[in-house]
Amino acid sequence: MTRWLSTPHRLTFQDLPFDTILIGEDRVNGQGVGGDNELGAEIMERDIEQVMAALSGRISTEAEAIFVVAGLGGGTGSGGAPVLCRRLSRVYDVPVYALGILPGTDEGALYQHNAARSLKTLVAEAEATLLVDNDAWKASGESLTEGYAAINKNIARRVGLLLAAGESTHGVGESVVDSSEIINTLRTGGIASLGYASTHAAEDAAENISVITSTTRNALLTGSSLPGATTAETALLIVAGEAERISRKGVEKARRWVEDETGTMEVRGGDFPIESDRVASLVLLGGLERSDRIERFFARAEQAATEREAVENAQPSAAEKNFENDELDGLF
Repeated sequence: MTRWLSTPHRLTFQDLPFDTILIGEDRVNGQGVGGDNELGAEIMERDIEQVMAALSGRISTEAEAIFVVAGLGGGTGSGGAPVLCRRLSRVYDVPVYALGILPGTDEGALYQHNAARSLKTLVAEAEATLLVDNDAWKASGESLTEGYAAINKNIARRVGLLLAAGESTHGVGESVVDSSEIINTLRTGGIASLGYASTHAAEDAAENISVITSTTRNALLTGSSLPGATTAETALLIVAGEAERISRKGVEKARRWVEDETGTMEVRGGDFPIESDRVASLVLLGGLERSDRIERFFARAEQAATEREAVENAQPSAAEKNFENDELDGLF
């Protein structure tokens, strides 16, 4: 896991081994739900026992948390993820988190509306929902297809480093972060974000005080999975790098800056010793409901629903019927 920082070109989820389960075969012949997230929720509910049976042999007693990853703009993921989170929470006595991908602003009204409805439901069912905005790492004028590789790499880098913290370290850190710090940061529930930045570090830790603080600023202000969302209830700062290069004074200054920027006094911090000539800052924020970014997203989804209803008077498709109620009610 320590290679995730030193060899960024290898950061991807595509090479991870995984099994697939076909759901909804009797209803939609396994062809998807056409953007209808109510149908996606219905199909997941109907086939949930099949999914849980497939997961039972993979979730061991050593698991400290479970992540459910889903795109929130379509129908299957946005509808099925809340159902799966709800059932997992009932069966397993560990936190169940969601990693939700928000559609970009140019992905159409249906995707915006689906994501808003799904998010309202997902926040209620998951212990916390870590959001990734597709617009965060897509270059201006670039299509989603063209930006997919960059989006995938950035998600993998952040989540991989977060989950690796405390699992495998090189050297002795003064305050090594472990999984309990992550769980406590996300205990407030609601919406979370994850920021990351890295830069070259000097061999002498004393020379890296400003390096750590500036890298932390970049992680939160320009490298966040949810750009513009900085007001939080809790925060966790992880500084990764060789133990000899990490300045404790720099980590403490960076932690105090995170306190000022997020408006919370509940900021945990620590280091993650790895083999690298670079230093990286990872900033996890919890409790982002009152963020301006979230409010703008829901306002955009409301507007998208209104605009969709105003387009022509053609008979709506099954997926478009989601727009008959623009109050963005939850899925169930």
